[in-house]
Amino acid sequence: MTTSHSPVPDPAGGLDAALDRAFGHPSGLLGRLGGTLMAFGNAATERRVVEVARLEPDETVLVVGPGPGVGLAAASELAGRVIGIEPSDEMRGLCRERCGDRVELRAGTAARTGCADTGVDVVLSVNNVQLWEDRAAAFGELFRVLRPGGRLLVSAHEKWLPVTRHELADEAAEAGFTDLQTWTWDPPGFTALAAQLRARKPG
Repeated sequence: MTTSHSPVPDPAGGLDAALDRAFGHPSGLLGRLGGTLMAFGNAATERRVVEVARLEPDETVLVVGPGPGVGLAAASELAGRVIGIEPSDEMRGLCRERCGDRVELRAGTAARTGCADTGVDVVLSVNNVQLWEDRAAAFGELFRVLRPGGRLLVSAHEKWLPVTRHELADEAAEAGFTDLQTWTWDPPGFTALAAQLRARKPG
């Protein structure tokens, strides 16, 4: 004899889905709430990455996955042209609220930026690399859009990295990047330790 049972909801699965809508692939009300929390929690790291990049007024900067736009806004205060590539409608909305018309916003991902060959001087990415579905394709795309001598800076919560920061540097090297450096940075407050990568396109 067999007994049929109705499926039992999985609380963990529901929580994972909610977290993904809030932080991983922000959408709806949860996405906007997640964006507000990200703006607060990631602000110091976003500004630190912009500081390390040493942006110049004549440079074009591509920000991959700007989320609520804190780093995007900081970059727009220094660089001549700033482009934000963000797949989430909600996050692009928050970026517009924060940055106004000082930046260009486009739907896209690290692997599909829509930028021209060698059209960018600097690429910045904070707490986004763990969402890249194909890191080899993403590094290849970022290498393509950077001009010779262009700079790449990537930062992510170390505990969320899908690989070690040294393995991440190896993946960037496979795409053609050189002058690779990795380190960790401890943001102020209660934010998690950041693993950071800097690289350059030869030229």
